[in-house]
Amino acid sequence: MRGKYPMNKNVKKLTLAAAAMSLLLTACAPSGEAPKSNSANGQAGGDKVTIQWWDSMTSEATQGALKKIIADYETAHPNVKIERTFVSFADIKNKLLLGAAGNQMPDIVWIDNPDHQAFAAAGILADISNEVKAWGQADKYFEGPWSSTMYKGKNYGVPIGSNDLALYYNVDMLKAAGVNPPKTWAELLDAAKKLTKQDVYGFSMTAVKTEEGTFQFLPLMYQAGSDIPNFNSQGTIDAANLLKNMASNGYMSKEVINQKQSDTVVQFSTGKVAMMINGTWQIPLLRKEGKVNWDVVELPVNKQGGTILGGENWAITAASKHKDVAFDVIKFANEPDRLKTFLKAAGRLPARSDYLNDPFWQEDKQLKVFADAMKVAKARAYGPNYPKISEAIQMMMQEVITGAKTPEAAVKDADAKIKPNLQQ
Repeated sequence: MRGKYPMNKNVKKLTLAAAAMSLLLTACAPSGEAPKSNSANGQAGGDKVTIQWWDSMTSEATQGALKKIIADYETAHPNVKIERTFVSFADIKNKLLLGAAGNQMPDIVWIDNPDHQAFAAAGILADISNEVKAWGQADKYFEGPWSSTMYKGKNYGVPIGSNDLALYYNVDMLKAAGVNPPKTWAELLDAAKKLTKQDVYGFSMTAVKTEEGTFQFLPLMYQAGSDIPNFNSQGTIDAANLLKNMASNGYMSKEVINQKQSDTVVQFSTGKVAMMINGTWQIPLLRKEGKVNWDVVELPVNKQGGTILGGENWAITAASKHKDVAFDVIKFANEPDRLKTFLKAAGRLPARSDYLNDPFWQEDKQLKVFADAMKVAKARAYGPNYPKISEAIQMMMQEVITGAKTPEAAVKDADAKIKPNLQQ
């Protein structure tokens, strides 16, 4: 983007459309007049800096951890007031677009990592390359999470925490069927066949027509040796065929096209599904509410190992009048004890290799499965048009599972929609 923080024509159209909707902008008001000094140390005659912060954390544990970070920062910097606002995960994109149109933007915002580049390209986020360089911590992060914060060689954020996918399995069901946890696709199909009973599906995942569906398909494509830039390739077709075989043979319900990850875990935890692909964040739930004996292994491989990277990033909006204070807050929150406390409460993995070595993630057998998979976790860093790319993949999955198209035809048609949206 050129200029200080312009809004391009596409964003103007989006924001006008969003404003025309019946959505009410419940986000907090702008920070107001800029203080005489933006310094976090408050050397401007006692002027108080107010930092607006948006995030989507809902659980009591995660909100408690965030409130502690904020309170600690305010105690250490009495001239700074942090006003935290909860914005639902489903609404935060529209809130940012509406906020950009109405000049009602936060200073700090949490962004789902696949959306980060799109907001950077739209001029909504501040370039913090210089601040990050001075901080000197970038080399501590895994390549996958860090790549999601980059756009055209500039940095627009800092990863908060990560998650990835693995294969959960019902220990008792596998034992009764004489099946070992599968390590390859061939073993996965064989296990799904043997575990499928009248009232139990051998395997499940989500293929819902949202980002959750794409999130669960991409690891299969990576394992088969393909990627979005070469989508119309044998690896993608092989991944689509795996879904077709699961659905057409009845090893997986065709209803997965309407099934979210949260629905899948309920079915698994009540014994209706023997194996499922799901994420790190389900471990606390299964340990608390699960009614089955379960365990987890890394996703079965085809040509290679692979999983997907999920998680959120910190960002500072381009409209912030307190960029230096906002980045100081981010640095403060990323200090080891504070960040680890939040990540443990949230069921997330550290995006930093040094933090991931903490015994909490290394000595817990099930968490370590996800921690080890971070080495092959890939971010959805495909440029600002990724949302359109994702929609094409979601449609392809649904066409294959329902039998509306062959895998070859569905992949070819999706590729035709993907190519124009790939970043040049």
